[in-house]
Amino acid sequence: MSEGGIAEGDAREVVSKGRAVLGEGQRAERRLGLWLCAPAALVMLLVAAWPVVYSVLLSFQRYDLRFPGEKAWIGLANYGTVLASPFWWNALGVTLLVTVVSVALELVLGMALALVMYRTLLGRGLVRTVVLIPYGIVTVAAAYGWKYAWTPGTGWLAGLLPEGSAPLTQHWPALGVIILAEVWKTTPFMALLLMAGLALVPEDALRAAAMDGAGPWQRFRLVTLPLMRPAIVAALLFRVLDAFRVFDNIYVLTNGAQDTSSVSVIAYHNLIGGLNLGIGSTMSVLIFGVVALVAFVFVKGLGASAPGEVR
Repeated sequence: MSEGGIAEGDAREVVSKGRAVLGEGQRAERRLGLWLCAPAALVMLLVAAWPVVYSVLLSFQRYDLRFPGEKAWIGLANYGTVLASPFWWNALGVTLLVTVVSVALELVLGMALALVMYRTLLGRGLVRTVVLIPYGIVTVAAAYGWKYAWTPGTGWLAGLLPEGSAPLTQHWPALGVIILAEVWKTTPFMALLLMAGLALVPEDALRAAAMDGAGPWQRFRLVTLPLMRPAIVAALLFRVLDAFRVFDNIYVLTNGAQDTSSVSVIAYHNLIGGLNLGIGSTMSVLIFGVVALVAFVFVKGLGASAPGEVR
């Protein structure tokens, strides 16, 4: 064997040993991480996992608290009942509409507010405080404020409408009010996450783009937005998952009347109002499944790469 061959073989052996040592270190770190996460994982298992498992078990049973003697294991019959119900599909359509429209508006408005809060030089603290006030108000309290504002005879917003108008008693106007309440309440949250993303954009990159002749819109579109992608994806993920579970605003403003129920509202009415644990749990499991699917799509399909990582 030549001298070069021996050197090459020695190099391969050294690399192999280095990988083995690195692998052992990684395994030790992984074990340490598991031990450190074990207490929190146990608490989450007891607090979150068991209710989920119990709901899944209830979804396979006919269990109405008004008729406890008729409790029985019926397999997938509850799922067939729910999926064949027009009320479920109408509620799912309302939920998707509210989610898509409200999150889209929040993204645009949140980005504008984030730019204002990030670029403001005078009174920056005051501007940020004022912008974040709606997010600090309890959702139910804010929803009652919107309800009184749109109630004919007592509400100042209702007074701006033509005589006899009652938006909360009509399908599309009621949905518009619900979306408005959602956008008003949670746009500051979106702005807060996006403002954190703006901090990821290096000023040197913006100055270099300006020196190359890029205008403000080009710098925003070609430099700022791509570098903010992790923050945008995170903000969208949090808001989509939260918006899909919309309950408070609909429950307070319309209580599901005028075909404005979301999937969470009809699940509540069946589980709590109707005392039908089987059907209510089935709806809850379906909601959980959709939320998990949306999270999976965001993480796998829209997730941003780490710096230097190739997707």
